[in-house]
Amino acid sequence: MSTPSDAAIELLHEIAASLRSAGPVELGTMLHNPGIRTGTKIVAFIGSDDRLIVKVPRERALELIEQGRAAPLSMGRRTMREWIEVPSGDDLHTADPAKTLENWSALTRESFDYVRSLIG
Repeated sequence: MSTPSDAAIELLHEIAASLRSAGPVELGTMLHNPGIRTGTKIVAFIGSDDRLIVKVPRERALELIEQGRAAPLSMGRRTMREWIEVPSGDDLHTADPAKTLENWSALTRESFDYVRSLIG
């Protein structure tokens, strides 16, 4: 498993800053990787190969997987039903990471809103 790049970590920090007005946001380590939490719940984190991992409703996860925008997240032998991996694409490591930021921001906001709805 590769360590997240500085570029991916910077994007995560930008996304976290943009979420602060929507509710409590904390940056920290989730499953040994940098991530975003609200309260005690994980919203998103950076996985191997600079993939963004987010939690969304099962139906939305299936939709994103079917569209080819995400892949199911497997941990060991178990596939997580509401967690997906979103590749960064080459745009993260080129002169214009704005496309990755836009995509990741939207999906992280979806995840944040979903996780907050589960808290009550």
